Amino acid sequence: MTGIVDVAARAGVSVATVSRALRGLPGVSPATRAAVQAVAAELGYVASPSAAGLPTGRTGAVGVVSPVARGWYFSAIAEGAQEAFSAVGYDVLRYGLADVETQRRRVVDTHLLRKRVDALVVLSLPLTPDEVRALLAMQRPVIAIGPVMPGIQTVRIDDVEVGRSATRHLVELGHRRIGFVGGDPHDHLGFPVAPDRKQGYQEVLGEVGVEPDPKLTVGGKFLAESGVEAYAEFKRRGPLPTAVFAVSDEIAMGLIHAARSDGVRVPEDMSVVGVDDHDLSWLFGLTTVAQPVRKQGRIAALALLDRLRGGDTGNEVTTVPTQLKVRATTAPPGAPSSTRQSAPGTDGAGHGPPPGLPDDDEDQVSIP
Repeated sequence: MTGIVDVAARAGVSVATVSRALRGLPGVSPATRAAVQAVAAELGYVASPSAAGLPTGRTGAVGVVSPVARGWYFSAIAEGAQEAFSAVGYDVLRYGLADVETQRRRVVDTHLLRKRVDALVVLSLPLTPDEVRALLAMQRPVIAIGPVMPGIQTVRIDDVEVGRSATRHLVELGHRRIGFVGGDPHDHLGFPVAPDRKQGYQEVLGEVGVEPDPKLTVGGKFLAESGVEAYAEFKRRGPLPTAVFAVSDEIAMGLIHAARSDGVRVPEDMSVVGVDDHDLSWLFGLTTVAQPVRKQGRIAALALLDRLRGGDTGNEVTTVPTQLKVRATTAPPGAPSSTRQSAPGTDGAGHGPPPGLPDDDEDQVSIP
């Protein structure tokens, strides 16, 4: 089997030069790079991340650690990051944590990560002070997307303001009996998003003199199934809220599906607001607090690439703005269909055309 030594011998250069040439690293003239690439193609040699890193001390890979591997939000963030990393030849290795402490220790293993990645993206995972110190001791660039942790550069949205924005919209429509769905009671990782959004929800209710009713709060994971279960729980507790703030679009979609299947009209009988602007939210005409998910992944990736090139961005925190998008699932309490609110650029039902690209791709982040 052809190896890097064979390519170096045929091209008449060192193994380190072959590695730099094939990984797109500096220090190789254009002529030499072209010659090495031609020999590699002739011999059928493809550099693996681990082998290519031996002469240079780099693996050519970046790790992305998240609480779970599946889910639209995590996939979209990783997609945005991978777009930037792939453009300059980096591979992306994804690690999902199970809800057990032993798995967490295995994945946040600095000895393992040091061998496999040149940098690390920590996605929506609050680390302990000991974990932060261990990761920083790796001497690898680390960036977080989500919770702010001392010593780590972060890209985030203001989740308290997200909760305020969604609830304020419902309050301004005249709703006071407003339900809240989100917050997994079995979460062992300290996922901070739902509690922060709930804080914003409670603050706005307090501003209009409404005491939050525990009967109107239902826990749930960031899944459509949780929305279905939440509707059943609201119905069991009764009477139904006139509006619901769900901490994700996926929960909101499940809630809307369950309500409509039960003969409850949305928004005439119950308004619903979600968060994210999920790729399929337009199908439901869903009012949502939109966040640029893929863009956050790109911003984090570009910051890490800058640090890998020797740049120093310190421990800065970048807060990305969110935007309330009013579509067809919210209206004043008991409003007839004619009073439904539509977002600009949508039809009368609040539905827009199938998007060519997600909205957060409208404001592209350039990749050097």
